[in-house]
Amino acid sequence: MLKKQLLRFFVTGCSAVITDSIIYYLLLHVWPASVSKGVSFLCGAGVAFILNKLWTFEAASNTVTHIWKFSILYASTLAANIAVNKLVLIIFNGNYILAFLMATGTSMVLNFVGQKWWVFKSDETVSGRSVL
Repeated sequence: MLKKQLLRFFVTGCSAVITDSIIYYLLLHVWPASVSKGVSFLCGAGVAFILNKLWTFEAASNTVTHIWKFSILYASTLAANIAVNKLVLIIFNGNYILAFLMATGTSMVLNFVGQKWWVFKSDETVSGRSVL
């Protein structure tokens, strides 16, 4: 089950990152990098929620609870994403590609752990046993 979820999380993540990156680079021409990154991250998060809930973790119940937990998780990882992006931009003299990749990698790890063991955890339990 974990291998299947990791693979699906990876595919879902790629979809979310593509959404995130396209919007990020379009917005860089209009807004500062931190604002652009925040908006693009939220768009990618919407894609990630839908695909992870329905496909990766196959969570059919508790939609309202999932939305709240997912929102709390993504608000936390959004802050980490923006901070890492900004830090890498400072350290590596405006290297937007490296900053984007480092910020995305940080978010990816935090999001899988949070979704697997907190957001969608209740849906993986059948009769008190974990279905891992």
